[in-house]
Amino acid sequence: FLKPLINYVIDDGASEWISAANEGDAVAIASGAALAGRRAVAIMQNSGLGNAVSPLTSLNRVFNLPILLIVTWRGAPGLSDEPQHELMGKITPKMLDTMDIPWRLFPQEEADVAAILEEACKVMDSSGRPFALIMEKGSVAPWKLKSDSIPERCSESLSYRESPLKATPTRQQVLAEIQAASAGLNSVIIASTGFSGRELFTLEDLPNQLYMVGSMGCASSFALGLAMSRPDLQVIIADGDGAALMRMGNFSTLGSYGGENLHHILLDNGVHESTGGQATVATNVEFAEIAVACGYRSVATGNDLHLINSAISSAGPNFLHVKTSRGVPENLPRPDITPAEVKKRLMNAIGASAPWTDIT
Repeated sequence: FLKPLINYVIDDGASEWISAANEGDAVAIASGAALAGRRAVAIMQNSGLGNAVSPLTSLNRVFNLPILLIVTWRGAPGLSDEPQHELMGKITPKMLDTMDIPWRLFPQEEADVAAILEEACKVMDSSGRPFALIMEKGSVAPWKLKSDSIPERCSESLSYRESPLKATPTRQQVLAEIQAASAGLNSVIIASTGFSGRELFTLEDLPNQLYMVGSMGCASSFALGLAMSRPDLQVIIADGDGAALMRMGNFSTLGSYGGENLHHILLDNGVHESTGGQATVATNVEFAEIAVACGYRSVATGNDLHLINSAISSAGPNFLHVKTSRGVPENLPRPDITPAEVKKRLMNAIGASAPWTDIT
């Protein structure tokens, strides 16, 4: 199924290959590249399509971010396959239909590739939606991997520091400091879903900000796709402990592929605030030590607001773990601008041109 295609893409070198931790984050990384105006492809086995449902339905759909999906058809009707693929094989096309994602069978002949890709691009550009190619067994000729696809870690020594604790700041104070520290920079702030985005919007709604409204846990992988596509931008992630725990594999991907322009700031209040304040397991997790182990260039932890400016002004990929207090401002409003409008405004602000920028 996918092995020869993946091997060829890695060996060919014409495209930038990223090994995501899971299918949902592959979709989010590709979507970040789409935000930068680039064509992007997420390749996955259909058994992992379920993992990608969250970003496909609440990131790509609501922000109008088109990417190409290549999804295998393991367990296709009539195909002898492993038992774990039987049910997904029956429902793969139906799942794409249910998510309103147009699809075609992956071409079996090289002569048909150009026409199918042209159709896919037309649909994506006119609708702002993903387009899927379902790959049957034997669609691609065998190809043996010749290259080493392991990304190199940052060449500089990793640094880690733990700041003396001070009075615990509120989430809004941390977000205000992020805005202040990034002012004047060619920067983008990606706020995790939940109250982080709403409070950032309430502080000041700026054109270089994007408020995630779903796809929980994907803010960091989405930001990675943008940062890799636009090294001229300082990309800042305002993440949450619950979101980070949900997709912890992102730490390894950011540590491996993140560049000097990627700044990961984790606001940790120890609870799922937007669902009623239920405790996460963040109290038992050493996020900073995980970031060190995953290869971030520099890592810091503490609740001194001055750490934020230091993190944003230093070369990434870096990670800052900030403990925040619990609680939400009274009568906190929701953004009065739609996600699609936020995306369009941000693309205009960073000068990203693509056929779908006018889709709202």
